[in-house]
Amino acid sequence: MDAVRGLYSLLWNAAAPLAPLRLAWRGRREPGYRESIGERYGRYRGVAPPRILWVHAVSLGETRAAAPLIERLRAAYPRATILITHMTATGRAAGRDLFGDSVLQAWLPYDAPFAVRRFLAHFRPCAGLLMETELWPNVVALAREASVPLYLVNARMSAKSARLYAAFPALTRPMFGALSGIAAQTDADAARLAALGAPPPVITGNLKFDVAADPGNADPVRRELRMRFGETRPIWVAASTRDGEEAMILDAIAARPLPAGALTVIVPRHPQRFGSVADLLRQRAIPFVRRSESAQVTADIAVVLGDSIGEMAGYLAAADVAFVGGSLAPLGGQNLIEPIGLGIPTIVGPHMFNFADATAKALAAGAAVEAADAHALVATVALLLGDAPRRHAMHDAALAFHAAHRGAADRLMAWLAPRLDAALAATNEDAPENAATGAPNEVPRP
Repeated sequence: MDAVRGLYSLLWNAAAPLAPLRLAWRGRREPGYRESIGERYGRYRGVAPPRILWVHAVSLGETRAAAPLIERLRAAYPRATILITHMTATGRAAGRDLFGDSVLQAWLPYDAPFAVRRFLAHFRPCAGLLMETELWPNVVALAREASVPLYLVNARMSAKSARLYAAFPALTRPMFGALSGIAAQTDADAARLAALGAPPPVITGNLKFDVAADPGNADPVRRELRMRFGETRPIWVAASTRDGEEAMILDAIAARPLPAGALTVIVPRHPQRFGSVADLLRQRAIPFVRRSESAQVTADIAVVLGDSIGEMAGYLAAADVAFVGGSLAPLGGQNLIEPIGLGIPTIVGPHMFNFADATAKALAAGAAVEAADAHALVATVALLLGDAPRRHAMHDAALAFHAAHRGAADRLMAWLAPRLDAALAATNEDAPENAATGAPNEVPRP
């Protein structure tokens, strides 16, 4: 271990005993953080099965994006076990909802060497697939020492993140260089990753376009919400809002009220903020109801607080217009592909750097529009709510744009297949077979 990673590991070892205090604090509002705390230190129950393919999806968005990849892994390697790891409670809950008992789930341990070694010794993964930007120096280094190839897939790297990684080259360049391969979303992501010392990436596209955007999946929630909100009432949803954005939006509505009868649905990104957003609405004497209350939304109610988990598709499908949060403040934005995939006219703020390529293309295609600030956002919402032909045009453009960018999961699987074949063969197990025929798998090669 080099001196820089040694110092980094020493800091982790010192912080590890204090981590349960932070988990207890977060667990007050998200009880999932209190589950299986020993796993955070590499302590896992039972005996792990052989032939594990490990997918790390840190949180909710990465877990959903991993769904089409996991579907293809299960089809191509029916005798392998898929292990999916997370760091957040929302990610773990989403994994449970999406995959049930068809995969193993665990917390990824803290990046202290003793915990990472326990994790690798317990599960003995044949290969690891790290979603998007989730990289930890000891995880990468110790996996390499244990001969576990790690691939960064659906990889993205914003200019802001690249500058941060570049500020610590002694720690990060060896980490990037130890990866066995990278499948990036865009040319810009690939260029930034290569500049940081990563092996030359391939471009496979964005898996989020392949996440099933089936309105039928959202229909039960959509029908319930529309019945409660009013079948003909104009509705817009501020989706995945971040700290401070709700106040900006409410200030803008106060300065320029929305059309008569319009309902604002606010869905904060993080569940631990549901209470603080409710407090904000009370302080401003704004009539509102919480989704969790299951109360009827009468005409005098101006706002619904979407304080539920796993219903975002339903909120979006029930809306006439959607705003993608995390983009009014310089936070990088949230996933605009989800509302676009449902054909919802979509508005983004000026700070979408975590989704820069998809945003630029969606704007060019007419699938989304940009608002410079909260006041421009509310003005654009008012305009769209009053202009049905323009909403219909954006709906058609959104569905066409989404359809044109699908296919990343197949391209990624074609690139991964020979690498995973080799990794599974290196475990001295039999070659992967088709479950129905017993014949070797045939997965398209690039």
